[in-house]
Amino acid sequence: MVLLGYAAEYLTGTSFWYHLLPFALATLAAFLAGALLLRVWWPLRNTLARQHIVLAPLLALVLATCIAYLHHAQYFVRPLAQFRILVGGKEEIRTITLRHQIFAAYRRLDAGEMNKMLVRAEVYAADIEEAARIFRLDPDILHGLAAAESSFYPRPSADGGQGLFQITKIPVQARDQAQKHLGSDSADMAVHRHNTFAAAATLRYYLAQMNGNMVLGLLAYNIGPANGGLRDIMQRYSAADFTTIQPYLQEKPRNYPIRVLAYALAFRINRVEKRLLPYEEGINAVRVQHIGIPGL
Repeated sequence: MVLLGYAAEYLTGTSFWYHLLPFALATLAAFLAGALLLRVWWPLRNTLARQHIVLAPLLALVLATCIAYLHHAQYFVRPLAQFRILVGGKEEIRTITLRHQIFAAYRRLDAGEMNKMLVRAEVYAADIEEAARIFRLDPDILHGLAAAESSFYPRPSADGGQGLFQITKIPVQARDQAQKHLGSDSADMAVHRHNTFAAAATLRYYLAQMNGNMVLGLLAYNIGPANGGLRDIMQRYSAADFTTIQPYLQEKPRNYPIRVLAYALAFRINRVEKRLLPYEEGINAVRVQHIGIPGL
């Protein structure tokens, strides 16, 4: 995969002699190298198996560990990304473009304000973790959603939003699910726990509408049920994904999923690294990309 990634990176183009033929030769070389490695491995495996039953599995485990380490090595990030583009085509290019929009949004976050928000979020962490478990969501996504909606300052807003997640109109199915798990006949949006469960149920409802696509699910959460919601808007403009629906949206909802996921990424980085990583320092960009964006 690494060899093919390097070939895809350095031999990109349409010229037969300078691009296509060298790439075909590189692909053949990678295939032959793989076949040679298998040819060496098979007799070695049999030899080790005759000496002791655990030697062959142990060697395989060591090789797998080495491969896992190299996968996270700085020098292999770009060729592996190129390999994914080679296999995934246009869909992978769209995904990579979206990821880098989120990484750029994370880079632009004010570190001082973000650290204050992380402290404020601790008060609500238990309810968010419980709601995430019940509604099968990544808790970092719910943290990012609350950060984007209220900055963890729960309050009513001018447009009718309430509480930590600025809940407005809840779909009936989501409201019923939230009340069921709260063990209550009604949900009071002024109560943080109720607000959190209602938000988690609502996001799960829109994710089901969008076939599990997190970016579209967040976009649908922000747009709400007005004018038929995101599903009707996408049908109206014959849009199939986030890339094709973006031009038809106003700036705020268009950027909303990226903002939520940038906050979610900050919460995940803080959880994994115990601090925020300045994206532009050293190899932090590589580390952040390997930590991964929640929901993607």
